[in-house]
Amino acid sequence: MSATTSPTTSPLPRIRISGRSFLALTLTPEAPLEDWLSALDHQIARSAGFFAGKPIILDLGMLDAEAEHLSGLLPALKERGIRVIGIEGGDRAWPALADWDWPENFAGGRASAEIAIPEDSAPEAPAPRTLILETPVRSGQQVVWPDGDVVILGSVASGAEVSAGGSIHVYGPLRGRAIAGIGGNSDARIFTRALEAELVAIDGFYATAEEMDPEQTSKPAQVALSGETLTFFPLT
Repeated sequence: MSATTSPTTSPLPRIRISGRSFLALTLTPEAPLEDWLSALDHQIARSAGFFAGKPIILDLGMLDAEAEHLSGLLPALKERGIRVIGIEGGDRAWPALADWDWPENFAGGRASAEIAIPEDSAPEAPAPRTLILETPVRSGQQVVWPDGDVVILGSVASGAEVSAGGSIHVYGPLRGRAIAGIGGNSDARIFTRALEAELVAIDGFYATAEEMDPEQTSKPAQVALSGETLTFFPLT
């Protein structure tokens, strides 16, 4: 007679249960629903992403079975990315709710204070930046800097061109072309230790060498825009 052995019985794993709480938001629509949905769209536009991923309780307590457009309310919320996990304050027997995919309500839960929806802040414009050139701008070179001022520690040769979104500062002779205020900055100016330019321009208004004030040429000068006219001043 052979001996028999019984298989070893492994212990069953322990079921671990712990608690975790989430904040569910409650939406309480009001009649007329078309206006309420328009107000919701406006709020979503001002606070993009506020409802994303958040569980929502839909409270129908301020509506009744005859509310116009009630049947399309739940689909309209789903189209807007609002995830409804529970419905309260209404009755499944209302005819308008017959086609709703009614989620199971959660037991318990306490009401909290009304939550203020934060508005998205407008992105800050980047601060103007200054381009500093420590060497002269040679003939044939073209410098374009739309983000702010251009400061040139040397000269700008004849046949060179410097363009800036802000002002242009030339610490040597300006013999080429200087175009300031590109992009619509009429407050920009041009400064130079010796005005001998082929052309100067601010915000699209320009003057050629023949049109410049002869009393300011070959001297320290600044150029500004007054209305639609370039004006030339001594650099003092």
